[in-house]
Amino acid sequence: MCTNGVNTGQFEQMIDQIDDHIKLERRWSHTLAHNAGDAGFTATSEKLHAVQALLDDVRAALDEAKEALEEDAEKANAVTVSLV
Repeated sequence: MCTNGVNTGQFEQMIDQIDDHIKLERRWSHTLAHNAGDAGFTATSEKLHAVQALLDDVRAALDEAKEALEEDAEKANAVTVSLV
């Protein structure tokens, strides 16, 4: 559906694509953190686990963005334009 010139369905799909990409990067940082830890690279493992936590925050923010998109689209639907 288009709202105020924005295809909100497509917009939501693009947010989902970003989320899928971040999910993959999170999985890789998790795997690398454990590989580093198993090899005795404690500092590297800790940093990669921190990256993992930050990527969790990014995914949560993307969920919030999708919710905000839905709310904004609902509010925009209430707008009435009249030809004068």
